[in-house]
Order: sequence, then structure tokens, then C-alpha cells
Amino acid sequence: MSSTNKNNTEKVRASHILIKHSGSRRKASWKDPEGTIISNTSKQTAVEQLKALKEDIVSGKIKFEDVATRYSDCSSAKRGGDLGPFGRGQMQQPFEEATYALKVGEISDIVDTDSGVHIIVRTA
Repeated sequence: MSSTNKNNTEKVRASHILIKHSGSRRKASWKDPEGTIISNTSKQTAVEQLKALKEDIVSGKIKFEDVATRYSDCSSAKRGGDLGPFGRGQMQQPFEEATYALKVGEISDIVDTDSGVHIIVRTA
């Protein structure tokens, strides 16, 4: 696996937990189809919730996949947050940059995109 590929075609694989908020591009999700909760959640509240969830994951209290399944606003929640493999240019730029910067097994800090706030774990 060469990370010095000149075409920059290296794919990564990641899982994430997305918390949407009132500033999110789409204010609905599989667990909030009407967007009622999302529309009433401030960005700050979403960030605080995600920070608390990350602490529980890092401390070993709960597994990343279990948190994703229960709390993520992304449909990937059904797969424990797994987004599958992706290459450059397929995700929103802040998400892509954060994922490529991680080592396999590492968890990101809070990543802010048009979709909401995320924590990402690089899986491959």
C-alpha cells in the first residue's frame, strides 16, 4: 500500500457519527423524519452531545458502532456508521481532509460540514 501514489487515488474507509442541527443542509434524518428535533437543536448543543459521546467511546464505556447505530443522523447508522471505501472528491472537503489525516483506528475531533457535526474513525 503506497501512500505516495502520484494519482492520489488511494481510497480510505471510515465510519462516522453525524449529529444534525438547525444549521444543517437537510433538517431530517432516519430517526427524525419531520426534522422537529433537528430544527430545534443548536449547533453548540450538537457539538456538546458529540463531545460527550466521543468521551464515552474513548474511555471504552461504549463502542463506536453502538453509538453510531443509536445516535447518528446518517443512514449509515444501520451499518454502525460505516461509509465504506471512498476516494478524494467524494465527500465534503472538511470531512475528506479529516479522514485522510487520521491513522487507521484513530478518531477525529469534531468535524463541521454542511450536513452537521461529525466524529470520524478511519477504518482502512
